Amino acid sequence: MNADNRGALARGRVATRLPAQDLDRARRFYSERLGLEPVDERPGGLLYRCGGVDFVLFRSTGASPGTFTQMAWEVDDIGTAVRELKQRGVVFEDVDVAGFRTRDGIAEVEGNYPSKGARGERGAWFRDSEGNLLGVGQPVV
Repeated sequence: MNADNRGALARGRVATRLPAQDLDRARRFYSERLGLEPVDERPGGLLYRCGGVDFVLFRSTGASPGTFTQMAWEVDDIGTAVRELKQRGVVFEDVDVAGFRTRDGIAEVEGNYPSKGARGERGAWFRDSEGNLLGVGQPVV
């Protein structure tokens, strides 16, 4: 079955929405720590574009529980990405749970993404200024 036969969502683009209680603080974090600038903005929202995919930070009175990865970037070299982000002041989460644990901020996750021809993934997680849990990953082939 091809995408045209599966319906509107299969043909659509995914756009993540992340809540921000303080949009100015979030803008500074994404600029200073992640090196990202919005490509568009409106009252109460900032639109970012990475690799042709959009995500939005929106002003919200609610807060993310930060108990799961809400958005992640897939990179070609996670070691370089983590080093660059640490140099910008990003603090990575230490994870030590059944199945994996981080070393120098990076975890080896066996078995992830066999559909991508991978035998696993290397992953790292950090929180933005608003408590959203974000990740960086690299398939291991």
